[in-house]
Amino acid sequence: MPVIESEEHKALRAAVSALGHKYGRAYFTRTVEEGRPATELWAEAGKLGYLGVNLPEVYGGGGGGISELSIVLEELGAAGCPLLLMVVSPAICGTVIARFGSEEQKRDWLPALADGTRTMAFGITEPDAGSNSHRITTTARRDPATGDWLLTGRKVFVSGVDIADATLIVGRTEDTRTGRLKPCLFIVPRDTPGFQRHQIDMELSAAEKQFELVLDDVRLPADALVGDEDAGLLQLFAGLNPERIMTAAFAIGMGRFALSRAVEYARDRTVWKAPIGSHQAIAHPLAQAHIDLELARLMMQKAAHLYDAGDDIGAGEAANMAKYAAAEACVKAVDQAVHTLGGNGLTREFGLASLITAARVSRIAPVSREMILNYVSHQTLGLPKSY
Repeated sequence: MPVIESEEHKALRAAVSALGHKYGRAYFTRTVEEGRPATELWAEAGKLGYLGVNLPEVYGGGGGGISELSIVLEELGAAGCPLLLMVVSPAICGTVIARFGSEEQKRDWLPALADGTRTMAFGITEPDAGSNSHRITTTARRDPATGDWLLTGRKVFVSGVDIADATLIVGRTEDTRTGRLKPCLFIVPRDTPGFQRHQIDMELSAAEKQFELVLDDVRLPADALVGDEDAGLLQLFAGLNPERIMTAAFAIGMGRFALSRAVEYARDRTVWKAPIGSHQAIAHPLAQAHIDLELARLMMQKAAHLYDAGDDIGAGEAANMAKYAAAEACVKAVDQAVHTLGGNGLTREFGLASLITAARVSRIAPVSREMILNYVSHQTLGLPKSY
C-alpha cells in the first residue's frame, strides 16, 4: 500500500475540491433549510464521473475503487458540501450490485448510479435489533405458486428513501438445510405496493431525511434478490465495509472543513495587538486536531486499499478502526473549531454550529464506537467476548 498518494489521486482530489468550493457551504446550508437534497451538486458530480469512480467501466463507472470514491466524499466535505447519499448509493448499493448482482441488475442500475441519474437507499437497521444484525426480523419467503418473494418487517433510520428510486433491503430467508435464518439482499422500488415510509422527526439538520419503513407482504419478483441466496453474509459485508470507509471519509471531510474555518479565524482575529493563533492555547489544540485527522485518513486509506485488493477480512478490521478514528477526530476538530471562534462559532455566518450535531452522527452510525471496540477487543486482540 502506497503511503504517498499517486499523481492520479492528487489530481482527483484537486478537481473534486474545486467542484466543492464552486458550490460551497452557503449553497449546501441553503438546500438543508429548503428541505431538499443538493441536487445541482449531485448532478454535476455525476456528470463529471465522480459519483461512479468506484464502479466498473463497462457499466459507465470510472473503474476505480473505494479508494477513489472516499477521496471524492472527503473533498466535498472539506469544501462544506458533504453528500451523505454517496455513502449509500454508489458505495454500498453500487458495490454490492457490481460484485454480486445479475447481469440484468448490473445493466439496469450501475450506469444510472454512476452518473447520478438514479439513486438507491439502504435499509438494515431495525427498531429491536440495534447493533445486533443477527436479530433482524424482516423476513422473506417464497410464494410457491409464483416464485415471487414476500417481504415483511420494519426498518428505521433509512436515509433518503423519499428521493431514492429503490432501497436495498436486508431481509432474512430460511435455510432449507438447517432451518436457520440467513441474510439476503433485495431491491425494492420506491413505489412498490405495501412498501410504506414514515419520516422520522429529527433535530439533526440534513439534506437527506430519515425514515421508518414498513414492509407489509411486499411482493417482489424472483430477480429482486441480489446475488446468491446462500452467500448472504459475504454479500452483506461487501456493502458494510465500504459503508464504514465512506463514513470515515465523511467525518474527515467535515473535520477538515471545521478546522479550516478555525485556522482562518485564528490568523485574522486580533486581540491585544496579536492574532489569537499566535497563542499556544489556541494553536496547539488546532495542531492536534490536524494530526488526528491526518492519522485517521491514513487508516481510511489502508482500509480502502485492502478492500479494493479483495482482502475482505483485513478490510473489515481496518474499516472499523478507520471509522472509529475518523469519528473521534471529527468530533474533536468541530468542538475545537467552535471553541476557537467563541460566540462566532455559533453564528450562521461561519457555518460551524450545525456541525456539532452532525459530527456526533459519525460516532453513532453506521456502528457505534463501543461496538467497534468490542470488535477489536475480541476479533483482533483475542479477548473474551463480552456479549
